[in-house]
Amino acid sequence: MSDACCGAEQERGTTAGQEGPDRRQGPERLWRTRELRYAAVAAMLLAAGLLIDTTGAETIGTGLALASVFVGAATFVPGALRGLRRRRVGVGTLMSIAAVGAVALGQIHEAAMLGVLFSVAEGLEHYAIARTRRSLRALLGLVPKTASTLRDGVETPVSPEDLRVGDRLLLRPGERAATDGVIRLGRTTLNLSAITGESMPIEAGPGAVVHAGAINGGGAIEVDVTARASDSSLARIVRIVEEAQDRKGPGQRLADRIARPLVPAIMVAALLVAGVGSMLGDPLLWLERALVLLVAASPCALAISVPLTVVAAVGAAGRHGVLIKGGLALEELGRVDAVALDKTGTLTRNAPQVVAVLSASTDIGRADILAAAAALESRSEHPLACAILDAAEDVRAADDVTAVPGHGLRGSRDGVTSRLGRPGWIDAGPLTEDVERLQAAGTTVVLVEHDHTLLGAIGVRDELRPEAAEVVDRLRGMNIDVAMLTGDNTRTAAALAAQAGIRTVHAELRPEDKAALLEELRRNGRTAMVGDGVNDAPALATADVGIAMGAMGTDVAIETADVALMGEDLGHLPQTLVHARHARTIMLQNVGFSLAIIAVLVPLGAFGVLGLASVVFIHELAEVLVILNAVRAARIAALPGVVAPRPAVPGASASSPAASGSAPCCEAC
Repeated sequence: MSDACCGAEQERGTTAGQEGPDRRQGPERLWRTRELRYAAVAAMLLAAGLLIDTTGAETIGTGLALASVFVGAATFVPGALRGLRRRRVGVGTLMSIAAVGAVALGQIHEAAMLGVLFSVAEGLEHYAIARTRRSLRALLGLVPKTASTLRDGVETPVSPEDLRVGDRLLLRPGERAATDGVIRLGRTTLNLSAITGESMPIEAGPGAVVHAGAINGGGAIEVDVTARASDSSLARIVRIVEEAQDRKGPGQRLADRIARPLVPAIMVAALLVAGVGSMLGDPLLWLERALVLLVAASPCALAISVPLTVVAAVGAAGRHGVLIKGGLALEELGRVDAVALDKTGTLTRNAPQVVAVLSASTDIGRADILAAAAALESRSEHPLACAILDAAEDVRAADDVTAVPGHGLRGSRDGVTSRLGRPGWIDAGPLTEDVERLQAAGTTVVLVEHDHTLLGAIGVRDELRPEAAEVVDRLRGMNIDVAMLTGDNTRTAAALAAQAGIRTVHAELRPEDKAALLEELRRNGRTAMVGDGVNDAPALATADVGIAMGAMGTDVAIETADVALMGEDLGHLPQTLVHARHARTIMLQNVGFSLAIIAVLVPLGAFGVLGLASVVFIHELAEVLVILNAVRAARIAALPGVVAPRPAVPGASASSPAASGSAPCCEAC
């Protein structure tokens, strides 16, 4: 947050750092906020003073009002003095000068009102930010207080913080996982509704990944710990969101650029008003107007307008399983005009299956074709590798396997060269018509060649996600253009695109081709790329906004993308875009309103139309309105016809092969 912000931690002496992590969590109740309690006491003293004044005991009333000034000023004057020692001037400095000047001019009640209202604004800002951060970190409360470990065959309850990598956890029905692990014994269903917001439980068995916070909904299972609780996927996500909340976007930088130089400029202007005015007229009158100018032009509302909105919006998205990496990503996401969708794993389920095996000769059997393909795919990370390896009965890894980007694999078996790849790189020969028929039906076809002889073709199909067509329709309803980018052949891509309702299709693209194409798409407007975060890394980095799907537990996806959808439900994409647009609208509203207030109050105050009390009231009321408006960004609005997602912890990938109960056969799964 800018130094110019009235509630900046810099002016409060980096409170969080001095008072430890508990202070960083912030007050749990509004009335526990230090600034608001001081403001309440100051307000009662001021009210009592005004009431006593009506009885004629003005000395006592003035004394109570002066006490109100000291109590209210205690929330910002010490921080302003610390800032001056560090040669930093902020809004708190301006307010301190105004309060002292008002008292010196005998306007004690106005000074008290300034202290009360300014403390209220500071307290509301502090509480709003702390509430967002606290609610995010409270997600770690999903981790149980104790975990049952099996050590030397004996069940022992331990604290999650004491878990070590390699420990064996016993997870009974209804219990939550204390950290990340892999199932070694038992089969069950995992309830991830509190993690990704996706309500359907998933089947899980040996080899399946279990993320921290997942609920065991079936039988007892034994899980090998793969990460300490402090390094679990859940803890890591919370840290990433907290760091992302402090990253600045264009709007926040604009507010900073205006607010930082405005504070010293205001002080210079106030000095000029007081000095020049004193030479032309009553010095006390122009000194009062200078103090009014200090308050009127203070950019407190402007300084907090964008940062507070970013904190609220990013925190809310994080609680619903969407990581937005700071203000820049949030603002860019809110300005997206087009979305480019990868096919495999984004529009499709990412669970491909072999649906056809074609032999180029009657002498070559299905098992031989699959064995030759599996020998090469066993060394591959391609998404289709799992389907072929699952279908093959005999898997003997080939030697010297190398990937030919955009084409396929090359290796050797028994000293003889083998190839596996797409039609065109390998000639389909007698299988050309069958290959074209499969491709027209939306099936991805790879050809297998051994010793320069075609063995056959394998058809693999990855079914479209059931929500894909609805998501595309909703994106169009938001006036967002949709395109498919895929390395698959044109016919297969066109067939799946037709099912999803996508009219623009770019097929047979290598990773570098996707990145180059996105450069062209960006010329027509801001473009978001949605992919898996691994194979699509160049495209995600090139797009205005890179969005990774199913990123839970995938460090590469989280690090590469600007936004990460932790679950596998594509329906979260339009919801996230709506949320970002809503947050950006709030930012613009706050910046415009803050500048308008300054533009109106400065001339009215400088020419004596409004007195100090009126300017103080309007200025602080404007700040409160900005805070309340910014807090609206913490609400995830529901799309028409869609139930708004409930708060959730970023969680496990709901439809990944590991979570479905089948042991992963390659890292790409």
